Amino acid sequence: MSKRKLRMGMVGGGKDAFIGAIHRIAANMDGLIELTAGALSINEEIARDSGKMLFLPEDRTYTNFEEMIHAEAKQPADKRLDFITIVTPNFAHFAPAMLALENGFNVVIEKPITFTIDEARQLKKKLEETGLLLLLTHTYSGYPLVKEAKQIIKAGRLGKVRKVYVEYYQGWLSKLSEREGNAQAAWRTDPKRSGKAGCIGDIGTHAAHLAEYITSLKITQICASLNTVVEGRMLDDDGAVLLRFEDNATGVLTASQVAAGEENALKIRVYGELGGLEWAQQEPNTLTLRWLDRPAETLRAGNNYGDRESSYETHNTRTPGGHPEGYLEAFGNLYRNFALTLSARINGEEPQKEWLDFPGVEDGIRGMAFIDNVVASSQSDQKWFDHVVED
Repeated sequence: MSKRKLRMGMVGGGKDAFIGAIHRIAANMDGLIELTAGALSINEEIARDSGKMLFLPEDRTYTNFEEMIHAEAKQPADKRLDFITIVTPNFAHFAPAMLALENGFNVVIEKPITFTIDEARQLKKKLEETGLLLLLTHTYSGYPLVKEAKQIIKAGRLGKVRKVYVEYYQGWLSKLSEREGNAQAAWRTDPKRSGKAGCIGDIGTHAAHLAEYITSLKITQICASLNTVVEGRMLDDDGAVLLRFEDNATGVLTASQVAAGEENALKIRVYGELGGLEWAQQEPNTLTLRWLDRPAETLRAGNNYGDRESSYETHNTRTPGGHPEGYLEAFGNLYRNFALTLSARINGEEPQKEWLDFPGVEDGIRGMAFIDNVVASSQSDQKWFDHVVED
């Protein structure tokens, strides 16, 4: 098969949505993917208007995902979609993802992966049956210096990891915004659409994923306390979790959406026997290394440092030093690695190891288990809960 752009279909993400546009920018960033079809809203008028705005053909603009998947499955090989991106609220992830896999389409999906852990396990089983690919968009693992931090720890430069502190603070839910016309707040704080967790599911899972990704250590036990600070809210908007990891490392995770004045203040610090590192999402081009026996170092992202940083960092860096690379580029890195891997498969080639570095269904299952176990821990008087992932 000749090399070509991958054809993407999208479920959700119409003109009234936030994250759909982010996905389209990320997918388009490297010229590897083209949006070919879409079921962009459950509102038929918005779905059609969104299709027109994105220059989709009328016959590939659909008003529901079932119609799109069944119709696109009948397309000839030279027109058929290669994958489907799902950017709906949490409760509407599983059905389109499963139907896409059943019809032979690879999947990109927003986190958390599904509404329940059982649904996530069903997706894993279907992926194993079909051999298809799934990308879970844990955005923050796409930053170049996050990848560099992972490789530094993996190489043993910090020694054995002892302590992990990870925090994610936002302030946008400091008021009862869900009752003031804020659509994003409305579904994220509704247990029927978001699931059993609010803040800890929305951003706490990002923090947990980042901690496991950078350290390559799995969380084994948790002790959690969730709070609902704003009166009248149905789900948690604040919380803290004590963590135990493999290899006797310990940590603390805090997340809040009522930290008034904060934007997206995700930060992680990891300490080993020989030193520590610190990275903050709002200053993503900087990674600080602190040493027990010498002065601290500051690493900067940028292609002019490629001879001193890992191939994982340089592969995911797009610009010379001093040119900020942020959220969109990190998102783009996830799509690029997924697209390069999928294209290699289509062309019968072996993907490079750097391309395979993107979150998948296992990360999704761990995220759902984290939500379940944190909620259970918070509701119990028991101090420590085993972080059970597989049933």
